[in-house]
Amino acid sequence: VNRMSGTKSSWPELVGILATLAATQIARDRPDVAVEVLPPGAPLTPDYNAERVRVFIDNNGIVSQTPVIG
Repeated sequence: VNRMSGTKSSWPELVGILATLAATQIARDRPDVAVEVLPPGAPLTPDYNAERVRVFIDNNGIVSQTPVIG
C-alpha cells in the first residue's frame, strides 16, 4: 500500500494463484490501472508506467512474481 495515496501498488498475496483470478483481483483493487498478463519469455519494454500492473506467470498460468505497479 502506498502510504502517500492509500492506494494499493503491489499484490504479494497473488503469487501462486491462477492469472485470471489475480487479474480480476487487481482490477477490483485498482480499476484505474491496466493489467498485463505475461508468460515466460515475453518481450518487455523497460519503461515505467504508473497505470500498469504486470502479472508474470509460469507455463501453467500461475502467478510467479509479485504483481506491482509499473
